[in-house]
Amino acid sequence: MVQRNNAKPDMTTGPEMLDAPQHNLPIGTICIEDLEIGMERSLAKTIGDREIELFAELSTDHNPVHLDEEYAQETIFGGRIAHGMLTAGLISAVIGEQLPGHGTVYLKQNLTFMAPVRPGDRVEACVKVLEIDYAKRRVTLDCRCLVGDTVVLKGDALVLAPSRKFD
Repeated sequence: MVQRNNAKPDMTTGPEMLDAPQHNLPIGTICIEDLEIGMERSLAKTIGDREIELFAELSTDHNPVHLDEEYAQETIFGGRIAHGMLTAGLISAVIGEQLPGHGTVYLKQNLTFMAPVRPGDRVEACVKVLEIDYAKRRVTLDCRCLVGDTVVLKGDALVLAPSRKFD
């Protein structure tokens, strides 16, 4: 279920149990000509059991640290954790939906996982413009994910931004 407005999903049945991401600004495209250093966008989403199960299915990563509480209790995490790339996927959502947005192409991503995300955690993914090469349409972005005040993921991305001249 994709939601593009402020309506709340019905959290009692079926696929609606998935938490719709809450973008801080409207989705769309900011062309390279309109980007400025310091621009920021974010989204917040609760990572629940269903998201973890779906990611395991799509990625074929069925590591029991993500899916089996009894197994995960015996690990250094002391319980289940979300896939790191599920968390990183929220950064992709900000880049592809908001900053720069539709038409953006990933060129490079560096990530450092700082702390685990657990089922039920609300993750805020934040992206900020650090550098712009207008001639090559390249944009360097600071990327981070937080659970509350804790940085759980940090890194940077290099993307090819859309342009009114070419797109």
